[in-house]
Amino acid sequence: MELRDIEIFLALAEELHFGRTAERLHITPSRVSHVIKKLERRIGGPLFERTSRTVRLTPVGERLRNDLHPHYQGLQEGVKRAVLAARQKTEVLRIGMIGGGNAQDLRLFLETFADRNPGTELQIRSMAFGHPFGPLRNGEVDIAILWLPVREPDLTVGPVLFTESIVLCVPAGHPFAGRESVSYEDLADQVIIDTAMPRYWSEAVVPSRTPSGRPITVGPKADDILEAIAVVASGEAVVPVHAQTTRYFNRPDIAYVPIHDAPLAHWALIWRSDNETDAVNRFAQVVSDLGPLAL
Repeated sequence: MELRDIEIFLALAEELHFGRTAERLHITPSRVSHVIKKLERRIGGPLFERTSRTVRLTPVGERLRNDLHPHYQGLQEGVKRAVLAARQKTEVLRIGMIGGGNAQDLRLFLETFADRNPGTELQIRSMAFGHPFGPLRNGEVDIAILWLPVREPDLTVGPVLFTESIVLCVPAGHPFAGRESVSYEDLADQVIIDTAMPRYWSEAVVPSRTPSGRPITVGPKADDILEAIAVVASGEAVVPVHAQTTRYFNRPDIAYVPIHDAPLAHWALIWRSDNETDAVNRFAQVVSDLGPLAL
């Protein structure tokens, strides 16, 4: 059994979704399906029960997951320790950022932490806004930088890193593209991109109703920023996004228009409450010491 096959099996056992597993491992859903079928042939029985809506582990699948997981984790930790030793580092702190993040904007935090903690290696991990809490819960990242509010009982909300405005992403030929600004009230006559993100979390950026109470129509679904931009560029929908998007995702087929009545977005450190390590606390202390930036 190849190590990559074990990784794919264990990821699917956590996600219970072929698409999310593929996204997490940067492979195609067909690759996930192929590996699972190969493992099932080798085992001699099904590892997952699949329907059109759900994926569940079978008893055999549960047994295999429980047997493989600690050994796989041990291998991963061994490789990680070897890599750190080669780099003369003693630990890694993995920071999750939506769409690859805005690390250039946050250099002050990252460089201050690096100066104070020369033995800790910082690693940036890209996260999809459609599934913002999964990487924290499954251990892919140690902390995440997410917009507020975050109301998850198993997650801790740390200090705010920065605030920024919200803009509307529209096709380049859209009537709004030439405006100085728009209002959330204008969205009642538009189709807005839908997402799988928790409703309370998306409401902070993409409200379901205008300030006067008019419903806002949702259309095509997108779970990451590149997918959302592609939908907008095709003319299918528009979508409110954070202002950092204008700097990191500037394309000739889309335009960004300020939303003058949108509240400022606040981005904070978020971590799993049962994974509050010394490195997490030290990074949170750096953010607290420096205070939030206004981007």
